[in-house]
Amino acid sequence: MSDFDLNQQVITEFRANGGRIGGYLEGTPVVLVRHRGRSSGREYVNPAVYLPDGDDPDTIYVFASNSGAPSNPDWYRNLVASGKGTVEVGTDTYPVSVQELTGAARDRIYEEQTRRNPLFAEFAQKTAGIRPI
Repeated sequence: MSDFDLNQQVITEFRANGGRIGGYLEGTPVVLVRHRGRSSGREYVNPAVYLPDGDDPDTIYVFASNSGAPSNPDWYRNLVASGKGTVEVGTDTYPVSVQELTGAARDRIYEEQTRRNPLFAEFAQKTAGIRPI
């Protein structure tokens, strides 16, 4: 099954079940990220794992893990280039502004994500020396 087909399955299940999905992502907070292509201007939707900010209910952290692939996913590059997008969380849709985390702030958030979901530690090992997630 291609990544596109898998994403479409997750998107369909997410929307049919009010933001809940099963399978390997069951119980994992997932958001649908809507963004425009940098060159095409076309709208895309991608599922992504997120971490809610414990202090600010208006902030979530989305991880461009790309399952530990050596390159960032296209949706990440599109969001960083535009600085804005839209997210679907559960049954709600929100416009968002995008800010890339770096340095100590990024490390703190990613450490918390790996504590909650050890799979992200594996992704970081795969990308070590190549790119930060």
